[in-house]
Amino acid sequence: MTFELPADKAAARKMASGTRLKAHEQMKESAPLLLASHGFPARAEPGFNVVSAFFPVRSEIDTRPLLGRLAGEGWTTCLPIVIAEGQPLSFRRWLPGEPLDKGFMNIDIPLDTSPEVEPDVLIVPLLAFDRKGFRLGYGGGFYDRTLDKLRAQKKIIAIGAAYAAQEVEEVPHHAHDQHLDFVMTERGVIACG
Repeated sequence: MTFELPADKAAARKMASGTRLKAHEQMKESAPLLLASHGFPARAEPGFNVVSAFFPVRSEIDTRPLLGRLAGEGWTTCLPIVIAEGQPLSFRRWLPGEPLDKGFMNIDIPLDTSPEVEPDVLIVPLLAFDRKGFRLGYGGGFYDRTLDKLRAQKKIIAIGAAYAAQEVEEVPHHAHDQHLDFVMTERGVIACG
């Protein structure tokens, strides 16, 4: 069941954050394993084999089980790094279980010694999503800038990772907002468009 977000993004973020928190409290243990159990909408192949996920903060769904599975299927796995506000993200190779450091806003990131890589597939966090492929993020624009930069260079697949309860009828969006190709939830994979 979807719900309607207010047109104002600040109000929409507040409402969506509450919805995600409720879903997280109910499913934080089971949802990550269910997320990892579904078919992945891309296949690793030569020249297209780097996937980025995110280290969960607050009430985000935990993508580490999925990342671990993808590493076993031939993907090079990595996590994003905030370089500076207003800039695209950079990425460093990381496997679940490897040591981490603290980065921007105290978010866990790979160690400085881990090599930089450029992802072909980005698994991105969100507060809400719709089936057209729009996501409501936190307002910093990091993923929009990153996807815009990477899509100007090569084929990129963007996949939202969320609880199914985060689906809404329509996400308020602007022309610069980058779309998702898929959304993965504990219930399955949604092709957007």
